[in-house]
Amino acid sequence: MLGISIPAEAQESIQANGEMGITFDGLVDPNFGIRDPEAPENELTTDEMYGKTNGPLRIDFVSNLNFNSNKIVKGDMDFSADALLFKDVIAPRGYFIQVSDYREDRTGWGLQVRQETQFTNQSKANSELKGAVLSFDKSWTNTPNGGSKHPVVSKEVIRLNNIGETYTLAKADKGTGGGTWSISFGASQDNQKDITPTFSPRLDGNAKPIIDPANGNQAVYMNDAVRLSIPGGTEKEPGTYSTVLTWIISELP
Repeated sequence: MLGISIPAEAQESIQANGEMGITFDGLVDPNFGIRDPEAPENELTTDEMYGKTNGPLRIDFVSNLNFNSNKIVKGDMDFSADALLFKDVIAPRGYFIQVSDYREDRTGWGLQVRQETQFTNQSKANSELKGAVLSFDKSWTNTPNGGSKHPVVSKEVIRLNNIGETYTLAKADKGTGGGTWSISFGASQDNQKDITPTFSPRLDGNAKPIIDPANGNQAVYMNDAVRLSIPGGTEKEPGTYSTVLTWIISELP
């Protein structure tokens, strides 16, 4: 489950100067829709519910994050998230957030995430995965605008060690980050950015590929760039565990 908050407001993007002239400050907002992070010239479509905000500085897309079904074991458990699947792209994609900045004054922005609660069993409110840590790695950016003033992403693993604490995933300093950008974690082996591939097929108990009928019977892949680690001493009961992530985009001063 995902939540989004955004402390931003709309600003006028066209300013008339003088008696005969007109100047355009900032970029024209093309309302791109959801772009393929590995081939941003292509638009993606999905029936899945996803988070987004409005305004000239906004989050266009953030998806649910799933770790599939897994067996309970006594020792430490470490799971990879499912890669994203789209009906019109017969290939998995890394987990990504799409951000757009079409303000007149590009003062910069920050993209952050906060985990609101520990993973809790949906059937048993008092059953949670104590000590479980969600992490994001292998981050990179791409844009359909062809811009070179890209936002900066962390080259280190981002671990959400503390529930309720806000962690920065990407930052655009003043004058950078204008236009539409994907902030991705992981990539396929066919990516054109020389990103180390992070996908592998997800197999069932008989070592056969798991298929997703909701997305054209595509094979499901694991994305090692997004992981969930659970200590061996944590009590684990059968059931579906979930949490809430709040994604925040904010103007920099």
